[in-house]
Amino acid sequence: MVLAFDPMLLLFLYRRFPAAMEAGPVVTSRQREAVVRGVPTEVVCTAFSNSVLVVVTQYGKMGTIVYVDPDTVGDNVGRPSLTTRVLLGKDEPLVHVCAKNLVAFVSQEAGNKPVLLAMALKDKTVEGIQALREVIRSCQVW
Repeated sequence: MVLAFDPMLLLFLYRRFPAAMEAGPVVTSRQREAVVRGVPTEVVCTAFSNSVLVVVTQYGKMGTIVYVDPDTVGDNVGRPSLTTRVLLGKDEPLVHVCAKNLVAFVSQEAGNKPVLLAMALKDKTVEGIQALREVIRSCQVW
């Protein structure tokens, strides 16, 4: 499976998040392919100076794009709470739940940086999300 980036989407991302797209000439990126619960899956993680881009696809396209932002206030334990905002795609509760469960650890391990998540998932079960998290972890660039 080859993940193709739409030039219009990249232009949109550049206009929406110019600082993230201008991090410098060298951007750290890793890509993995795995079969997750019987579904071919591709994951790409890219670290920018102020955010992390994570693409998780089981369809070969970017799908729904969600901005996951750690709040500065946080909870009593010292971990920030996460705010999710759908930028492109269906804005439904399951999207927000999947996004937080997939990349909360990425934001935390990256020093509470925001995460731009593109996801196109066939398997949205709890077990599927847990398995996807491990594939994302194997692409660690943060």
